Amino acid sequence: MTTGRGKIPVAILGATGVVGQRFLKRLADHPFFEIAYLAASDRSAGKKYKDACLWHLGGEPFAGYGDMVVSACSPDSAPAPLAFSALDADVAVSIEAAYAKSGAFVFSNASAYRMEEDVPLLIPEINSDHLGILERQQARRGWKGAIVANPNCTTVMLVSPLAPLDRIFGIEAVMATSMQAISGAGYPGVSAMDIQGNVIPHIKKEEPKVESEPLKILGRLLGTGVSASFASSHFPVSATCTRVPVIEGHTIAVSVKLKGNPSVEDVVAAMKSFEPDTAGLGLPSAPERFLAVSDQADRPQPRKDVEIDGGMRITVGRVRPCPILGIKFIALGHNTERGAAGASVLNAELAYVKGALALAQEEYERRTA
Repeated sequence: MTTGRGKIPVAILGATGVVGQRFLKRLADHPFFEIAYLAASDRSAGKKYKDACLWHLGGEPFAGYGDMVVSACSPDSAPAPLAFSALDADVAVSIEAAYAKSGAFVFSNASAYRMEEDVPLLIPEINSDHLGILERQQARRGWKGAIVANPNCTTVMLVSPLAPLDRIFGIEAVMATSMQAISGAGYPGVSAMDIQGNVIPHIKKEEPKVESEPLKILGRLLGTGVSASFASSHFPVSATCTRVPVIEGHTIAVSVKLKGNPSVEDVVAAMKSFEPDTAGLGLPSAPERFLAVSDQADRPQPRKDVEIDGGMRITVGRVRPCPILGIKFIALGHNTERGAAGASVLNAELAYVKGALALAQEEYERRTA
């Protein structure tokens, strides 16, 4: 699909960090979007990208953009109609709002706006209709653009297998323990002295996100236009989040209480038959298979499963009876792709094919004519 105007220019905010680099690698040859700006902090602005950061990923260093000059993170310095944000939450609050006010659409990996009542917290395969809140967001805030958030990287791995269970049976309670990769802490992240041969049983501010975000994602969009609103789900979620010596891939042990006490066979069938909202849309970043259920006793494993489908697949295994809540299983996903950069790009692709980005492109062309 094309817009008739060619690719949409995009800015990557926080481009020098690990998630920013993953944005760059995903967008370097994207069929819908074209990188126009790499933006970062004041200490990086004005430098060539290759001089502003240390490249951490495989493949061509700097994805061919090493000589691009880094811009400041503002719609005046990097005035693209679409921005991908890998910013920390404390600076994302003001910078993302400035972009949205200027007319840009911001697809954010930051936590700053996730739980706002007029911001969609999106997993396209599960709650694509939540884009319907954007008209209210724009009217309420006086923005010409908008902010679309993707969830916390652990939340994605938890909610993805829960979604088909909630649709078919209904969820009454969830307990989850995460085993999170060190890449989730950024670079340089956790000290080798702290993590090697160890498990760290606390990740700052993580558990409240994992306990609250699923309720918004699995909730319903009520109404349309400026009258739209969210009705959150209300089941309790108890989360324990730990850091383990794994490079990529968050693994979660989940126990869930479902209405009607369905059998393991029924639960597996529900997961396997789940049809994502994105089916047939032709989104470039969508995995060939969103949710896969393994029947091998020792899967999923980060080293064997996390890179499948470009890191965008969620793999579930060990679905079995739980003597307390009824059902338990293991879920795994790629935290810096499915849970970060890839998630935001997929959100933007959904908005693109739904026509939500047309006004941002028009406003940008008007301002830059």
